[in-house]
Amino acid sequence: MADQLATDIIEKIKAHAEPGGEEITTTTELTALGIHSLELTEIIFDLEEQYGIEIEMNTVDAWSNLKNVGDMVEAVRALIAKKA
Repeated sequence: MADQLATDIIEKIKAHAEPGGEEITTTTELTALGIHSLELTEIIFDLEEQYGIEIEMNTVDAWSNLKNVGDMVEAVRALIAKKA
């Protein structure tokens, strides 16, 4: 069962994912959803605005280790924790 942060991020990802009908979970690979750099950037901007965090995007591989939805959830969770 996903927590509220995971649920919110999954909803944002759904808005940018290619329609396929499959359920999106924390183990879903971002590439399987058709999420590429432009969509990822839009999702990141949405998350920054919603949670009042700043996600460093000044390096190409800053988020290259994000393979699945759970990786993104944990990255955002860590930034929220730093802010608190």
